[in-house]
Amino acid sequence: MGTKWNIGTTSLLLLLAFVAEVSADTYFDVTKYGAVADGKTDISKALLEAWSLACSSPVSSRVVVPPGIYALGQVTIEGPCKAPINLVVKGNIRAPADTSKFKPQAGWIAFQYLDHFTLSGYGVFDGQGPAMWGKKCDRTKYCHLLPISLRFNFITNSIVKDITSKDSKQFHMNVLGCRNLTFFQVTISAPGDSPNTDGIHIGRSSQINITHSTIQTGDDCVSIGDGSEQISIERVNCGPGHGISVGSLGLYPREAPVIGIKVKNCTLTDTTNGVRVKTWPDSPQGTATGMHFENIIMNNVANPILIDQEYCPYNQCKLQIPSRVKISDLVFKNIKGTTSTQTAVKLVCSKGFPCQDVEVGNINLIYTGPEGHAISQCKNVKPTLWGMQMPRTCAQDI
Repeated sequence: MGTKWNIGTTSLLLLLAFVAEVSADTYFDVTKYGAVADGKTDISKALLEAWSLACSSPVSSRVVVPPGIYALGQVTIEGPCKAPINLVVKGNIRAPADTSKFKPQAGWIAFQYLDHFTLSGYGVFDGQGPAMWGKKCDRTKYCHLLPISLRFNFITNSIVKDITSKDSKQFHMNVLGCRNLTFFQVTISAPGDSPNTDGIHIGRSSQINITHSTIQTGDDCVSIGDGSEQISIERVNCGPGHGISVGSLGLYPREAPVIGIKVKNCTLTDTTNGVRVKTWPDSPQGTATGMHFENIIMNNVANPILIDQEYCPYNQCKLQIPSRVKISDLVFKNIKGTTSTQTAVKLVCSKGFPCQDVEVGNINLIYTGPEGHAISQCKNVKPTLWGMQMPRTCAQDI
C-alpha cells in the first residue's frame, strides 16, 4: 500500500536555496513606475511595466511592492521570463470591491507560464470579499461571477512563501497545471461563514507542497481535484473551515486520476469536517488511489474521518445510482483528539465499486457531546484495522 514520494523536504530545500540565490539581483520598485500607496490609485500599469522589464532581464530580478496600501485591478502576471524572478510584496494590495468589469474566470491576479518564480514578502492580498459575499449568487453554491483571488496556472519549480491572502471573494488560491510548486508559511484568512472561500484548490497538478501554513476560511482549507498527483500537505493548521478534502470527484466526464496524496502532521480546529474523500453518486468512471492521512490532531472537529461516496450537497443527485469512482490504497492512521459529532469515523463507499485496501490504525477520537460515546459507521468497505480503535471502526453498518 506504500506510495513513493519524491517531493517534500528535498524540493523545499532546493527551492529555498533558489530563493537565496536571488538575493543579488536586479531590483524593480513599482513606485518608480508610478505606483502610489494611497489605497485608491490602481497600480496595475506600474506593476505590469515593472514586471515586463524584470521578466526580460537576463539575470535574476525582483519586482518590489513597498510597504503601504495599494489598489490593484485585474491583472495577469506571466512569463516565460529569461531568468529567475521574485515578486516581493511588502504592502497591502486590495482588490476592487466591484468586479463587474473583470474578465470572467480570469481571477483577480493570475500568475502563469513561469519557471523559477518566487512570490514572497510578508504582504497581504486583500480580496475585499465582504463587499460581495452572498450578493452575486446563493451563498451555498459556487459562484462563477466572483473572482478567485490568486490563480497559479502552469507554474513550475517555484515557491510562494510568507504571504497572506485575506477575505477572497471566491477561492483564495487555485493551482492548475503546475509542477513542483511549494506553498511555505502562507496565511489564509476569512470568516468561518464566508461562502466558497476555499483556501487552496489543486487540480491537474503534480508535486505540490503545502507546509508550515495556517488556513482559516469558510470552505475547505485545502481541496484536491482531479488530475492531482504527488501532493504533500504537512504541518498545516486548518480551521475554521470544512477541513482537508480530496474531491469532490466524479462530477464531470473524463476526470484524470488522483494519485499519491499525503496529509501529515496537521491540526484541525473547529472544522465542519476533518480529513475526507468525497465523490458524487451517478458519476462517470474515475480513480483515486494512494491517499494517506497520518499524525492528525482534531480539536472539536465534526466528522473527523470521512469517506463520502454519496456526496450530494444540494440534494440534486441520483443517490440510487452508485459512484463509479474507484477508491483504493487509503490510509487513516495516528489520528487523535475530540469530535463534535458522535459519528467520528464514517466510511461510506460505493455499492458498485467498494473501496479497496483501506487501512485504519491508532484512532483515538473522544466525543464531547451529550449522546454518549463516539461511534463509527461503514458501508461497502472492509478495512484493515490495527492499533487503538476509539471508536471501534466499522462496528456497525449503515
